[in-house]
Amino acid sequence: MDWGAIVSYWPFVAGLMVTGVVSGIAAGLLGIGGGAIIVPALSTALLLLGYDADVVQHIAVGTSLAIIIPTGIMSARAHFRRGALDMKILRLWVPFIVAGTLIGGLMAGMFSGDTLRIVFAVMAFVIAANIIFGFQTRLMGHLKGSNPVHRISAFVVGYISSLMGIGGGSLTVPTLVAFGASMHGAVGTSAGIGVAIAISGTIGFLISGWGVEGLPPLSLGYINLVALVLVAVLAAVFAPLGATLAHKLDQKTLKYVFAAFLVAVGLNMLWKVVAG
Repeated sequence: MDWGAIVSYWPFVAGLMVTGVVSGIAAGLLGIGGGAIIVPALSTALLLLGYDADVVQHIAVGTSLAIIIPTGIMSARAHFRRGALDMKILRLWVPFIVAGTLIGGLMAGMFSGDTLRIVFAVMAFVIAANIIFGFQTRLMGHLKGSNPVHRISAFVVGYISSLMGIGGGSLTVPTLVAFGASMHGAVGTSAGIGVAIAISGTIGFLISGWGVEGLPPLSLGYINLVALVLVAVLAAVFAPLGATLAHKLDQKTLKYVFAAFLVAVGLNMLWKVVAG
């Protein structure tokens, strides 16, 4: 048994465990699927462990999408039981969101790590601005009855979500609300859409990363199995703690906390691009 290899592997495992705890608490606190937490945390952990900066962002994004699959299924089932999942919208969106996400995942290998960081940063700023100022409803509200606009929106949300490594809730919920859905209906339907994003995006990143050198141990394409298990389990365990903290804050405070978090993450991503 190579004890040296085992010892050298533990910092990687420890870093993933910290990522799982932090992402779980933050996801529960902010009420999101966790991708916006997992991607920057996992990419930072991998960079600190010495992995190539050009593949780190791909691994973080691909693994984040894989982690969202089981949590998204559980969330979608819960919303379906409460009648908050709009099957008509789901049927309208899913084919196009799957196409956008799969294409994004397959194209990910064509982009550098810095390109993915810039995409994440810019979209984090846009989402934060929309949370504070709510401009999307004013821009798109009058188009809510147009099925072609729904389909184009689904494709764009899927493509961007796959490059960011998120389940799309931060993009899907405000879009559905702008199209006239209630907040409960938008959140519930977004959970179902997030499963489609996660599955198709994971497939895309698995294929585009197959055979790439310099990946962490036990990786299938850009999906790291160790991170998938550790982060998913610990995030699920610690998410209730974040939810408990969330109930101690009012909704307006949470909204500003989430927006501030997204801005901080975006700035951190841009700093990695400049400093790298």
